[in-house]
Formats: sequence, C-alpha cells, structure tokens
Amino acid sequence: MPRPPFPKTLPEFQSKFASEEACQQYLAACRWPDGFVCPRCGNRRAYELVKLRRWQCASCRHQVSLTAGTILHNTRTPLTVWFWAAYLMTTDKRGISALLLQRQLALRRYETAWMMLHKFRRAMINLSREPLQGDVEVDDTWIGGPQAGLLGSRQLKGRKAALVLVAVEKRGNGTGRARMAVIPDFKSTTLLAFLKQNVAPGSTVFTDGLKSFTGLQEAGFHHVPRSQPLRIDLRKGAKSVVPLADRAIGNLQQWLIGTYHGVSRDQLQVYLDEFVFRHNRRRVPMAAFQTLLGLGTGHKPTPYEQIRGAGDLPKFSAEG
Repeated sequence: MPRPPFPKTLPEFQSKFASEEACQQYLAACRWPDGFVCPRCGNRRAYELVKLRRWQCASCRHQVSLTAGTILHNTRTPLTVWFWAAYLMTTDKRGISALLLQRQLALRRYETAWMMLHKFRRAMINLSREPLQGDVEVDDTWIGGPQAGLLGSRQLKGRKAALVLVAVEKRGNGTGRARMAVIPDFKSTTLLAFLKQNVAPGSTVFTDGLKSFTGLQEAGFHHVPRSQPLRIDLRKGAKSVVPLADRAIGNLQQWLIGTYHGVSRDQLQVYLDEFVFRHNRRRVPMAAFQTLLGLGTGHKPTPYEQIRGAGDLPKFSAEG
C-alpha cells in the first residue's frame, strides 16, 4: 500500500494538517502503510497516545514512538510547525531563509528557525540513493567572493573560497540528477574518490583537460577529456565542454546569493546538499516533503550543539 497522498494546494495542506493529531496520523500512515505491526509481538492492534506521540500495542503494551528514526524525535516544537516548515521549504523552489521562516511561522526565536532548517538539510541525503550513471559531466568551481593577490585559479594556499566538485547526469538534451561536494584539493586521489562515491562504474565521464582527472579509465569509467576554452572566451560566447555542469554551477551560485546572501564555509556542504535535493526532486514534492521529515532516509536526529559547530559534517576524504 502506498504512503498517503500529499496535498496539492495550500488550502488543502492547511486543512489536512490543522492539528497535532492529524500530523501524527500522517506519520503513522507513512510508518505503517499496511497498518500497525508491533515490533515486539507482531500484534496489529494498538492505541494512540497522542500527548506522548506514541502508539501502544493492545497485546503486549509495548510503546512505539511515531517520531523515532526521524528528525522530529524528542522535539518540543509542535508537529504542525514542523510540517509547515517542511511544506514551505519544499514548495518554494528558491528555498527559504531562517529569518523568513521565523516570520512566516511566528517563531519567537531566530535560533529555532535556523535549527529546523539545518535539521532538514541533514535529512536530505538518502543514505541508500543510487549513484549517477550513463553520461556524466564533471567540473570544479570556487564558492566565495573574489580575492586579491591570487596567482591563478588553481592556487589553494591562502584562498578563502571553498573548492567544490560538481557532477551532473545527461538525460537526452537535458539535465538529470546532480551531486556536489566540498573537496580539499585538485589531487587525482581526491577527484577519483568523489567519482567512486557518486558515479556508477562503466559510466562515461566528460571533463575538461585538468590533468588530475587522469586515471579514470583505469578506475572503471569511460573518460572523455576535452580542452575547455579560456574564461574570457566563454564570456564572449564560446561553448563549454561541460555545459550541464557549468549551468548547475551558475544556478548554484545565483541561488546561494539570492536566497542566503552567502553561507559559511563550515556549513557549505549542507547547502550544496539542499541545492542537489531541490534539483533532483523538482518534480516530486511529496517525496521531498517526506524526505525532509526524515521518513525513510536512515538519518538520526542531530543535536543542536553538533549542528551549530558543523561537528557532525564528515570531512571529505580521498580514502572514501
């Protein structure tokens, strides 16, 4: 049996999730689409404990939390507020800032809105997602403002901007799924580790002429390197050799500036995850909404202290 349908309009959403009880029933329907089953004794009858956000087995009296295994677990914020926040974040293609979310939901503290959005971002990556496949374009970019005194686009020492690697599937003449990651350097081991984590073996990988991309053929990819025109020529209308990846990079940079007016380097990865999440689910709002709530993504709730210092974010490693 499929999960419950997602409201298609704002009035429908407001009517469907008007109370804590309604939100709990939706979570229960998502968790047990074929009906409640006690994890301890297998009984299929249970009682709702609304105030505790739990169901209790009618046979063995074992209690099961509706929010266990989701980002909502042990939250003190009403479920109606969480549902509204998830709805606003998934239905506005531009995204929503913490300040705007605070105003929209009449939250007392900015920190509450900021924390909710970052919990959402950490639930956006499905741990069992499939890698990109087929024809895949790969390119790198710097995220951060211009900086005087640099000797070239490949200089790492002293650079304040963050280095980001981007991979985009080709679907006919259009764009398929994408992946993005903050990386520490241009080393071959770093680039290859990103590709092994995000692109299926046997895929055809299109890149510019960067020498660090050597070795892809030996790693199981079909590698098609091409010489990229100079930046000044690209601005004059020359065609990029990785146009889909470059378009994704341009959209990313505009989105970061337009919605968030820039982000910190420590938290950049989760903003990349948000951009990829929006891009990959732009046609499936129901799936996006359920993923934000942590339904089926395999993520545990992240404590505020870890989110604040980005201590929960893994550092990219060439060892994978």
